[in-house]
Amino acid sequence: MAKTIISAAVVGSGPTKAMNPAVPYTPKDIADAAIECHKAGAAITHIHVRDPETGIVCSRLELFKEVYDRIRDACDIVINLTTSGGNIKGDNIIEERLEPVTLKPEICSLDIGSVNFAQRVFMNPPEWGIAAAERMRENKVKPEIEVFDAGHIRQARKMLDDGLFEDPPYFQLCMGPGWGIEATPDNLIFMKNLLPPNVQWSALGVGRAQLPTITLACILGGHMRVGFEDNIFMRRGVLLDSNAQMVDHAASIVEKLQGEIATPNDAREMLGLTYPE
Repeated sequence: MAKTIISAAVVGSGPTKAMNPAVPYTPKDIADAAIECHKAGAAITHIHVRDPETGIVCSRLELFKEVYDRIRDACDIVINLTTSGGNIKGDNIIEERLEPVTLKPEICSLDIGSVNFAQRVFMNPPEWGIAAAERMRENKVKPEIEVFDAGHIRQARKMLDDGLFEDPPYFQLCMGPGWGIEATPDNLIFMKNLLPPNVQWSALGVGRAQLPTITLACILGGHMRVGFEDNIFMRRGVLLDSNAQMVDHAASIVEKLQGEIATPNDAREMLGLTYPE
């Protein structure tokens, strides 16, 4: 079995302290959560930022930079900054969403295809995907191609054929968010089989689907994502104490399946990354 990359998405845009008091809001708390996940076995951390006072998701570049600098000063975990654009309402949304790319992290998320969430539409029109792919390539940032349904993979494959992604492409199969594809074993196998051959891929499952999704992903030769962005419970009715607690649990699954956990440098080699200067 190949080495398994564990990614930790430590805050996202949905969970609040009212749901789980351990959800981090400030740049320091977000960075500390990522550093703890690195110690527990995560090779990659996926970063959103929040308004430090209100906890509302935002996209302020200075907050991304503070989180980035704090993490990089403390450890060598691969940093993946979101470009999902929380609460951006300007005249040039694409440009504002792409601001985190200017920090030149090793990875930025690139969401392909629009999807209905609980109370809103997550808009990712075709021009967004092309602009984001081109900007990330210009800045030598690896896109994490996030897909929420089967048609999104078809779109990503067309972009791959058009030369918009460098080899090896890296896919994140997002199972269960909003009204995207449901997080079931059959659907994960279906989505995995739609991917181009010989790509690196990871999977996440929302809520109670997190554990079965990451376990099956590992069995199928993929990687796994955990963290508060996707799930705040250890088990039914029992809140997680930290993001690192779920990373530790994910690592134990890999080990019980006779696998090996990828280090950050393993992940860099597998994904074709170069450690930032």
